[in-house]
Amino acid sequence: MQQLLLRLALSATFLSAVASRLSLWGARSGGWKNFLDYTAQTCSWAPAGWIPFLAVTATALEITFALLLFVGYQTPWAALGSAVLTFLFAVSMAYSFGLKEPLDYSVFVFSAAALLLASLKDFPWSIDQLLTH
Repeated sequence: MQQLLLRLALSATFLSAVASRLSLWGARSGGWKNFLDYTAQTCSWAPAGWIPFLAVTATALEITFALLLFVGYQTPWAALGSAVLTFLFAVSMAYSFGLKEPLDYSVFVFSAAALLLASLKDFPWSIDQLLTH
């Protein structure tokens, strides 16, 4: 049951962030323009021309990992990809804003939780379980 809750929590976190940048949270949404601005600030190490690519790539990966985690398909790989993506995000945040920012937003916690999920062997209530039993 714990792995199911962890999968759903990680998935929901990714989907909420994507929903905000796509303005699906209504007035509480950040919108795509704000996300591009935030990506530029967070990726201060990147040339300006890379920002749209980084924003689209991050969004596509977040949607992909969220859906895979939600249904429990290729869970170890989806979790490992989630851990790597969020760790890179945390490092980029720390580089651009200082260590306090990724700590305040629990990005390292998300990354560690995804890494923990990737290390598990059984995934009850998942497509992975249906395919192996």
